[in-house]
Amino acid sequence: MEGIQSICVYCSSSNHIDQVYQDAAIDFGKELAQANFRLIYGGSNVGLMGLVADAALYHGGQVVGFTTKHLESVEGTHERLTELHVVDTMHTRKLMMSTMADAFVILPGGFGTLDELFEILTWRQLGMHNKPIIVGNINGYWDPLKALINHVIQQKFARENDINLITFATSISEIASLLKHCAKSPIDVVSQYV
Repeated sequence: MEGIQSICVYCSSSNHIDQVYQDAAIDFGKELAQANFRLIYGGSNVGLMGLVADAALYHGGQVVGFTTKHLESVEGTHERLTELHVVDTMHTRKLMMSTMADAFVILPGGFGTLDELFEILTWRQLGMHNKPIIVGNINGYWDPLKALINHVIQQKFARENDINLITFATSISEIASLLKHCAKSPIDVVSQYV
């Protein structure tokens, strides 16, 4: 079975975060480029998003960004991307990113990152795709999320085997190793449902 080629990364657009998260974003961008994965992301030049893109580009990787007119005025856009798509709405943006991706990696982020994670996780739960979802639990950032997901399952608001829809990794090297061993999903039907 064919391996994955394009990785969608959801992460923070904030510049006001600890260095440990910035270093992880830079390391991840480098890992993506060196493994010949194409980065799919939100098109910004700020925060962890910008750092991942810069590192991937610096190491010869391909980077495809998606943004909206509104986000252009709020966050700006990265000027050196392989491709930049400016679309009409956030819904279109998220759909295009998810359709182009073979897998999803969630690095530390805020409300927007959580929104993107839970949408793509719900779509997988509903059988709308079967692409890997890996949460980069850098510095224990996502420990409360892991506890929440376990709580939801324990309280029977999700099925017991839904825990298998998402993988938590504690380092960039672990994420990179997981991605290298992922097969491309035969299920890519998101656009038929949304």
